[in-house]
Amino acid sequence: MGFGARLRNLFGTARVIDEDTWDDLEAAMISADFGPDITESMLDSLREKVDRFHTTDPKDLQRMLREDVEDRLAGFDPTLQLSARPAVVLMVGVNGVGKTTTVGKFAKFVGNYGRSVVVGAADTFRAAAVEQVATWAERAGAAVVRPQHHGQDPASVAYQTVEYAQQHGTEIVLIDTAGRLHTKGGLMDELGKVKRVVEKLTPIAEVLLVLDATTGQNGVLQAQAFIESAGVTGLVITKLDGSAKGGFVLRVQDETGIPIKLIGQGERIQDLTGFTPHVFAQGLVG
Repeated sequence: MGFGARLRNLFGTARVIDEDTWDDLEAAMISADFGPDITESMLDSLREKVDRFHTTDPKDLQRMLREDVEDRLAGFDPTLQLSARPAVVLMVGVNGVGKTTTVGKFAKFVGNYGRSVVVGAADTFRAAAVEQVATWAERAGAAVVRPQHHGQDPASVAYQTVEYAQQHGTEIVLIDTAGRLHTKGGLMDELGKVKRVVEKLTPIAEVLLVLDATTGQNGVLQAQAFIESAGVTGLVITKLDGSAKGGFVLRVQDETGIPIKLIGQGERIQDLTGFTPHVFAQGLVG
């Protein structure tokens, strides 16, 4: 049972707030991957509010929980910094999190606002990755800069993509990078090289780390490693649709100090949206 369903069951059937209510809420939060620290902190805060307002109504507790989730999320600014021209965005993340498809979805997302987009297929270590990101980019109506030969240096592809944008007046540059395992120092060095080469032409607007909501604590560890070596400015959370792990959203922001800027909640190209704390809290808690 997902977190939202557990809460609806809890708040819909409980007549009063008692110790069973608190036990059930704690179990639901732990299973939804809030993590022990956030769970304990939120429950302490909620108990204090329930006592202060002398309420025994579970609906009041549900409202307080929703407000607490929103307040915690609102401490981070989810605004994408895309005002530069061109605005260059590096997309980073390990294999399997949905990074390459997210590039295509992001191209569609900004394209919907009338922005022109070029995608750089700089994951040159895997030929399949180049074809995959090109397919998604073209589906989104974006231009694509591919490697000129097999195994071309990723930084070179990134450089050529920014050059293309400058020559054609393209507003947004999305650069797909290799699905780097965070334990591989050499691959992190390669990402640093991509950044240095691009910045010879223009500053980088965003470095977005793509994380899979179903990965839990391992995803947080991935985030911390990338933040240390990649200068991550924002997070993109994928696979929230198929996950009961909504608490991961609070946990990863709390533990990394990095704002979530986009969320993916489906497989279709339009299933990537900006992150709005109020809307997310409403959907998570009800």
